[in-house]
Amino acid sequence: MRPTFTAAACAALVGLLTLAQSASAEPKTARQCNSDWAANKTAIQASGKTKRAFVAECRGITVAPRQSPLDKGQYTTEAEAKASCPSDAVVWVNSASKVYHPSGSRSYGKTATGAYMCEQESTAAGFRAPKLARRPVA
Repeated sequence: MRPTFTAAACAALVGLLTLAQSASAEPKTARQCNSDWAANKTAIQASGKTKRAFVAECRGITVAPRQSPLDKGQYTTEAEAKASCPSDAVVWVNSASKVYHPSGSRSYGKTATGAYMCEQESTAAGFRAPKLARRPVA
């Protein structure tokens, strides 16, 4: 009876090891997640995810949000802001410096803290244009 028990125990152990290895699959590398982001950037951004959140989720890492809750008239995605103000330009507001960045500028959507807003609402909320991009007074 001992050889049968030993064989059964060994078979069970091998089965459990195989199951454990398949369940703990290797997480993707940052490079793999970045290439996934590049391939599906538009669709991912439309769902409201930032690159930082997508890469963290892809790698299986939990990330705390960077910014405080949004103020009135601020949006997490560009699409939400465009829906709110179809006749006005959408800008990225840097909540730390109180400067807004127009679409196409280098800092648009890229500062550490900020949100998307309608341009008129951002100026009413006390944000200003970057010094080099200020419009001339007519």
